[in-house]
Amino acid sequence: MATNSQRPSKAERTASAREQAQSMRIAQEAADKRKSLFIKLGVLVAVLAVVGLIVALVLQNNSGKVADSGAVPKGGNEAGGITLTSDKTLADTSGLSVDINNVGTRDASQTAPTPRDAKVAPKGEPVNLLIYVDVNCVHCAEFEGAYADQISTWLAAGDVQVEYRNIAILDGASPTNYSSRGANALACVADAAPASYLPFAKAVFAHYPEGEMKNSELAAMAKDNGADVADCIDKGTFRSFAQFTHAASGVDVIGGTPSVFIQGKYYDANTEPDFVGVVNAAIAANK
Repeated sequence: MATNSQRPSKAERTASAREQAQSMRIAQEAADKRKSLFIKLGVLVAVLAVVGLIVALVLQNNSGKVADSGAVPKGGNEAGGITLTSDKTLADTSGLSVDINNVGTRDASQTAPTPRDAKVAPKGEPVNLLIYVDVNCVHCAEFEGAYADQISTWLAAGDVQVEYRNIAILDGASPTNYSSRGANALACVADAAPASYLPFAKAVFAHYPEGEMKNSELAAMAKDNGADVADCIDKGTFRSFAQFTHAASGVDVIGGTPSVFIQGKYYDANTEPDFVGVVNAAIAANK
């Protein structure tokens, strides 16, 4: 037996259609609001990322800013070098200063490396070695790894004096100015603990394969080698000195590191690979 069902009236159908349309409109409005919120959040995240990048760049630029003039560390000189008179002592210098505005200008006719104030020891005195290095230089790390102990032995025996000029050729390849910071750290150690200079320098170059160090790591390494210079390293006390040394090396046509001079004469490892033999010959000739 069939049952009769009441067909919705036209008014009821119209009302139902309106309800469905309203529900769809409400759902669409909610979806549009969510989409708008996501867009706003995305824009906010992008803006924050840009602001963070700008802040990082500003901080990086500020970290690279160095005063034009500054103090020279004990054992340092006005040419930008640090001179070791033995394996545990430095030259008796103090109270000096440098100013990058007084670094001089390069002579256009000068093409060969010509270090300022490169000393030639007179007969009967220790032979002078002048060595330009960069803490971020692989060839310097190799040189120090091969000869640091021998140089220390010569120094202990009174056979040589060694002047290190720590420059920053590779700062341009470092986001943290590691070459300059390393040069500053070496100057800090020289100033505070001369006997620690050689062991600290040896440790810094031995660390090269592991990459650049933060200031805190340089300070910890210095302390491990007998020099408590965390404050000096963190403040960049001798960054002006390091900057001057590097600028002076450019004026003196120092094109790379390591650059070594024995009694004022450039040592070319390509033509005279026996560094120890060359220095020993100079020592023998000067006695």
